[in-house]
Amino acid sequence: MQRYLTLLICLGTLALGSACNSGKKLPDVSNIPMSVSLSRFDSAFFRIDTNNTVAGIRELQQHYPVFMPLYISEILNLGSIRDSVNTPKQLRLFLTTPDFRALESSVQAKFKNRDLTGQLEQAFRYTKYYIPSFHPPKIITFISGIANYGAITIDSILGIGLDMYMGADFPPYSQIPDYPAYMIRRFDPAYIPVNSMQVIQQQLYPAAKNSNLLEQMIEAGKQQYFLDKVLPATADTIKLGYTKEQLDWCFDNEQMIWQFFVQNNLLYSTDWQDINHFVNDGPSTQGMPEGSPGKIGSFVGWQIVKKYMEKHPEISLQQLMESKNLLEIFKAAKYRPK
Repeated sequence: MQRYLTLLICLGTLALGSACNSGKKLPDVSNIPMSVSLSRFDSAFFRIDTNNTVAGIRELQQHYPVFMPLYISEILNLGSIRDSVNTPKQLRLFLTTPDFRALESSVQAKFKNRDLTGQLEQAFRYTKYYIPSFHPPKIITFISGIANYGAITIDSILGIGLDMYMGADFPPYSQIPDYPAYMIRRFDPAYIPVNSMQVIQQQLYPAAKNSNLLEQMIEAGKQQYFLDKVLPATADTIKLGYTKEQLDWCFDNEQMIWQFFVQNNLLYSTDWQDINHFVNDGPSTQGMPEGSPGKIGSFVGWQIVKKYMEKHPEISLQQLMESKNLLEIFKAAKYRPK
């Protein structure tokens, strides 16, 4: 698609942990005006008259001209919104399926009285503080049919798939083979702000096609540092998607982790298997001792970027995010864990 479309598989875990900015004075953003607009598209969608889905599509298309076509074709995979014959039939089938009606009822009960904008409004203020050109998106909530759409951005819209935040004990999750336990434990409302700000960051600063593992790790570290700044009160465990035990393991074994990459000549590897092995998510990182979490490269990159920013306080968050010379960041950080 020509529009910006970023999707994020909603990963994370509700766990205890310290906010990474604890002990540091936070900027006062209380004077930054911020009005957050939220539309419950999910409720409007399930109110479509199943005996007249053509009219229902037309009405929602008028109210959500950018989101509705994407939702029908990409998220629900029901076909093109321009198909006035087959798509209405598929939509009627979806809306009359008992499992999806039950899912919608569960979502409504879960989020009926939950504040969905408070944390995001504050995160938007911090983003505006650090990046003055930032304009807050309109928020639209939807139901994906448990299709792994936790947060997406398209144009000036932030979409939040509420059915991916029902809590680890939500029975349908465990019935889907594609969702292992390490993912399910992260499907929690606490991850709505983190996943939302991550896709916003990816839209603001699309990652370059980096050639080696070290660059990929530093890019991931920049993303984590961005979350630190715009979600300063959020636990590191939630921002990284680790349990407290996993994060403690990383800090306790930071030197060993770094030596592993150096001694195995992995830092400048361009092998996609090496890159995916250490950057992609998973229950653990194979080849490392028991207790290591997945995507260990994100942790290492995060430490490198934090060290760089500590040594260069004159660098703003915006300058960091705009920087494309990732190897220069590594050299200037002088990262050597002990």
